[in-house]
Amino acid sequence: VQLQASGGGLVQAGGSLRLSCVFSGSTLSGYSVGWFRQAPGKEREFVVGIRWPGSTATGEDSLKGRFTISRDRTKNTVYLQMNSLKPEDTAVYYCAASSRIIYSQLGVASSYAHWGQGTLVTVSS
Repeated sequence: VQLQASGGGLVQAGGSLRLSCVFSGSTLSGYSVGWFRQAPGKEREFVVGIRWPGSTATGEDSLKGRFTISRDRTKNTVYLQMNSLKPEDTAVYYCAASSRIIYSQLGVASSYAHWGQGTLVTVSS
């Protein structure tokens, strides 16, 4: 399976963006998906994930209520909706997928076998 992340860009603080992660080579059915981000000079951080068939998990408390994950089977795409963006949300965002993952592993990057190339989100103050 290949993943293609897109939708990043420059947005002002308080704005919104929706990132897309398109599956190719396979349907997304049966795959759990996580979104991660990495800011310059920082480690990769778990943002939000959805385990097949539907339970979700969110990373640090500052993300809860602002970032949500969803999927559209008809478009073979998983989305990351980001609202009330802050300058500290600036990072490269990656989507990742795994066909074998338990709920407690959703936030662990090494649990994912497939990764997209990343899309840059820049939030200006």
